[in-house]
Amino acid sequence: MLQIREAGEIREIKKDIVKIEGLSNCMNGELLDITSRAKGLVMGFTENGALALLLGTCEDAKVGDKVYSKREPFTIPVGRGFLGRIVNALAEPVDGKGPVTEDSTNPNADHYPVFRDAPSVLERIPITEVFETGILIIDATIPIGKGQRQLIIGDRMTGKTTICVDAILNQKGKNVVCIYCCIGRAQSSLQNIVETFKAKGALDYTIVVSASASASVGEQYLAPYTACTLGEYFMDSGKDVFVVFDDLTKHAWAYRQLSLLLERSPGRDAYPGDIFYLHSQLMERAAKLSPEHKGGSMTFFPIVDTLQGDITGYIPSNLVSMTDGQIYLNTALFSGGFKPAVDLGLSVSRVGNKVQCPAMKELSGMLRLEYLQYNELLRMTRFKASISEETAQRLKHGAVITGLFMQDRNEPYSREGQIIFLYALGKNVLDALSEEAIKCFKKEIFDFAKREFPSVIEDLSLKLKLTGEILKGLDECLIRFFRSKDLERI
Repeated sequence: MLQIREAGEIREIKKDIVKIEGLSNCMNGELLDITSRAKGLVMGFTENGALALLLGTCEDAKVGDKVYSKREPFTIPVGRGFLGRIVNALAEPVDGKGPVTEDSTNPNADHYPVFRDAPSVLERIPITEVFETGILIIDATIPIGKGQRQLIIGDRMTGKTTICVDAILNQKGKNVVCIYCCIGRAQSSLQNIVETFKAKGALDYTIVVSASASASVGEQYLAPYTACTLGEYFMDSGKDVFVVFDDLTKHAWAYRQLSLLLERSPGRDAYPGDIFYLHSQLMERAAKLSPEHKGGSMTFFPIVDTLQGDITGYIPSNLVSMTDGQIYLNTALFSGGFKPAVDLGLSVSRVGNKVQCPAMKELSGMLRLEYLQYNELLRMTRFKASISEETAQRLKHGAVITGLFMQDRNEPYSREGQIIFLYALGKNVLDALSEEAIKCFKKEIFDFAKREFPSVIEDLSLKLKLTGEILKGLDECLIRFFRSKDLERI
């Protein structure tokens, strides 16, 4: 078959950026053939030629090599075959399991452009369905909807990745496709996360896009777009998708390096002027599609690092302005043993509790306010020698809320379990228990309810409302549980 292609020549190589002369008709974002194992992505132009980002095996490229234009945008393969696989930023498998099998059910749509336009306003509908993370403090006080962009923000080593991993583990059996995108993290850290997915049975419905610290700057720059494109295939098929970007701070660093190599003028903190557009273009691709477009959704959890709790930094403040809320993790809370270390004073979800089920909405309505008032009261009474009985009771109730919010990593709670926790809290039956007794209650109550009152749990799962029959069953469940365990002695 005869092919006519435009040819150019490499004139200069600066790390991952090459200057090419002779490609007078190439376009921005176009894929180039450089060698048998290296590709190029057009990133800009000069008076004398094009500037391209090296992809693949970059060591093979050298000055004087021929470069051929493919006259097509940068695309990657997509499909159901990627589930359970680990791929790089070019969607090439790196897990040693061989090539990814193509999706035989949709052979005509097996490649998507990496830099796609976000769904238009007419293709979207308002967010009305809850996205459950399995983390009580988030699901009860910072509810998140499917199609939302929720920023995870905080200093290093405060549990940001753990929250996202737990949210992925909680999607087991819920028909949600999860994508974990690693950008600039240590390979050992990524391996630990993959092992957790395998041990919990989460890898079967998860795709891992790997651009670890050892990957090239170009791969770290492309990785979030690749993850988003893989998710868009499932969203277009009518499925719910959950994507974690871990983390966009290192993505911004990678783009800053590329921009300086492209000889673009540095701006604030040496970032190029279009860094805001870079991330907003990515965030806009999260959506809840209308039924006419099969009704799929894509939810984003971008992670960003702060420095000593400063959320006014350039990249953090950019991402706060383009997302639908943030979960702020506090270093002092984490150091004090409160995990997950969510600071409810600075965390917010702009979708609000309209996505919560009626039972959760009824039980958690005043929970956030009660917890914040408890923290304020605790600070005021810390150095007082004596306090009133009413104040002591409020402090005890606040301590119970704190105990319920504390949760072990990789152990997400079911929705029904969270409702039982909050119902017991609202009845004030936990206020007389010790800290150890509350831990025992959290660990055993849901299994006890499933075993002894399966009809109540089934009704709660189907109706999601606190009907009179369900309330009666929950009361009986709590009474029998406390009688059988005698927690007051613990």
